[in-house]
Amino acid sequence: MTDLQNPDLHTWLSQQPHGLRTFRTFQQKLETLSKDDPEQRGVCRLLSGLVGNYVETFDEEPLPVAVADRAYGRLLDLVASLDLKGNPDRRLADINRIASCDQLN
Repeated sequence: MTDLQNPDLHTWLSQQPHGLRTFRTFQQKLETLSKDDPEQRGVCRLLSGLVGNYVETFDEEPLPVAVADRAYGRLLDLVASLDLKGNPDRRLADINRIASCDQLN
């Protein structure tokens, strides 16, 4: 099991700039977490997909500061709300919350 847990993800994310590079690096961290802690694969895949859609939308396009700030804030709040060691009901609720998120709106 990795030492990269929710508080670490949140702490790392909270110290990053709001640009696309942060979102890409976050995807890499999720990939590592997914490999190191197979119990987190569902959460990692959904978060990575959510971030990936955002990155694809603005890749090589101007990213308005307000949009970047809003997306970053939403992701930071979402990561803070996750309980990677929660019971199955809590983890399912987290998965459903991630699945219903949209970084663009």
